[in-house]
Amino acid sequence: MDSFIEAAGWGGARRRPLAGDASFRRYERITLGGETAVIMDAPPPEEDVRPFVRMTGHLLNLGYSAPRIYAEDRETGLLLLEDLGDDLYTAAIAKGAGERELYERAVDLLIDLHGRPPEVSVPDGLAGYGEEMLLDEAALFTDWYMPNTLRAPTPPRTRTAFLDIWRRCLPMLEEVPETLTLRDYHADNLIWLPGRDGVAAVGLLDYQDAVAGRTPYDLMSLLEDARRDLQPGLAGLMLERYLGAFPGQDRRTFEAAYAILAAQRHCKVIGIFTRLAYRDGKFAYLRHIPRVWRLLTGACRHPVLGPLRDWLDAAVPPSSRTVPAQQRRA
Repeated sequence: MDSFIEAAGWGGARRRPLAGDASFRRYERITLGGETAVIMDAPPPEEDVRPFVRMTGHLLNLGYSAPRIYAEDRETGLLLLEDLGDDLYTAAIAKGAGERELYERAVDLLIDLHGRPPEVSVPDGLAGYGEEMLLDEAALFTDWYMPNTLRAPTPPRTRTAFLDIWRRCLPMLEEVPETLTLRDYHADNLIWLPGRDGVAAVGLLDYQDAVAGRTPYDLMSLLEDARRDLQPGLAGLMLERYLGAFPGQDRRTFEAAYAILAAQRHCKVIGIFTRLAYRDGKFAYLRHIPRVWRLLTGACRHPVLGPLRDWLDAAVPPSSRTVPAQQRRA
């Protein structure tokens, strides 16, 4: 890293670590002569910076505030990035920024992105968010959460029944438009940049796993945040703001797809947070599981998800919907 910093023209810069995330990536802020930048250290083979580099260029070309890349070493997984600051949405709101204004800007960015034709919004060759990927993600619930909470392997027929429900639901997603889907579009990946105009006031992070998905996904990820509760009524207002920008979108079709994607994401996240604890020793994520269960229960109130609701009631009844014990699995 020292050699990389020196070659990038930042030799002698002061370095301090920044908070990491759920991946193998780590970050440092470097300071030299009053200027700052951020180092992303994403070591291979666990990480690959090339998708991040590619998507950064694409988002910048669309006029959005992704961090500019000052220097890169793809072989070692090092990037020198523009420093967008510390005002993640969660932190900015805690310091007094208007929550509604921040969420309006974030929704407006999605309106702008989804208003573009897919041939513009989606880079050539980008992976699709298809049935196989969605099923694999949903199965994290049966493969990680259930065994570590119920203390017994998930019976194969229980897992099969779970996936069969999804196979019946997921084709309904084809009734809503395709677009660029950033996949982790939520408060801890958005930075408030009030000095910039319009949607450029929304700084973007953690988009290297972007795919060609369906329009409700990022809106749902924003409004049904696994890590924070929105002020009462805000999610409904923001949904209306979004739908008002697309009067040609059939509301019932959109809401059904929204519910399906919400339930799929919440099942995935419950599984991922369990895996982070049991596999990686990152127990802090477990505290969010009760919130995600509330969100999953809410999504399952949609009629299209009646079979999933019945399956959950049988496989993981409400009395069993607990947080896994904070200990490593033997």
